[in-house]
Amino acid sequence: MPDTFKAMLIERREDKTQSVREVEMTEADLMEGDVTVAVEATTVNYKDGLALTGKSPVVRRFPMIPGIDFSGTVLNSTHADWKRGDKVILNGWGVGETHYGAYAGRARVKGDWLVPLPKGTSPRQAMAVGTAGYTAMLCVMALERHGLTPSCGPVVVTGAAGGVGSVAIAILAKLGWHVIASTGRASEADYLKGLGAAEIVDRAELSAPGKPLGKERWAAGVDSVGSHTLANVLAQTSYGGAVAACGLAQGMDLPASVAPFILRGVSLLGVDSVNAPKALRLEAWKRIASDLDRSKLDAITTTMPFAALTNAAHDIVAGKVRGRLVIEM
Repeated sequence: MPDTFKAMLIERREDKTQSVREVEMTEADLMEGDVTVAVEATTVNYKDGLALTGKSPVVRRFPMIPGIDFSGTVLNSTHADWKRGDKVILNGWGVGETHYGAYAGRARVKGDWLVPLPKGTSPRQAMAVGTAGYTAMLCVMALERHGLTPSCGPVVVTGAAGGVGSVAIAILAKLGWHVIASTGRASEADYLKGLGAAEIVDRAELSAPGKPLGKERWAAGVDSVGSHTLANVLAQTSYGGAVAACGLAQGMDLPASVAPFILRGVSLLGVDSVNAPKALRLEAWKRIASDLDRSKLDAITTTMPFAALTNAAHDIVAGKVRGRLVIEM
């Protein structure tokens, strides 16, 4: 009998609702690809929570193994870049949406989607970073490409206690930025200050409809929330500043005006992690290895068993998760 492994499978019922169940699979059940990986660790991002709960149409092919991130060891490969025993990371590329994803003991994917696990980094640590942390690094790099430095003024981070926010704060603080953390969970103030936040603001200051222009409060921003929050962050960004936007926890809409752009020269920098080119991914992971304090990473990470996936998905969508969740296979 072929070796089997456990997997989380999302299926669609006739009434268009979805079901989620744990199943046993073999490698013959996997989709096409030129590299097969033994998944050693994965994670739960906000997007994974939406997929598992069905709160948003993340999954675009049924049935589907969800999970947009994994790290593990190559079992076999016909791709020129990879051989058996290589340690690899995957983030995005439609995995867990249109191609079988991370929530299984094995994954078969295109070798072009993989990047090497940085030396000195374990699969668990890579998934403690995951797409959320990798996206946070892409946001920091976008601000730097715009010419912004800590000397320009403070940086605001919204959704501060979440995965993107937590990693962004840790990275920005290490780089010397004065970080203003926006959160709706006052109880997390000590946690955020421990990551390096210099100030804490209540998300209520930013989440309601605001004015086209407000008082200039920060030179830069990292936003994973969208909607009114992003509009208010833009309205309060100082002249020549920029905001890197990467998420939609509050909503996909952007009820803003052109005022910040034409009166203050503010820039809105869109950050995509799913289809980012390999060169940018390699740079981001290199920067993560050097600019993210491992002790801070440990402080924001909770490790859970595979059986806890469904509950974790509901918690992250409900805004009950702090930092990062790692699922060990």
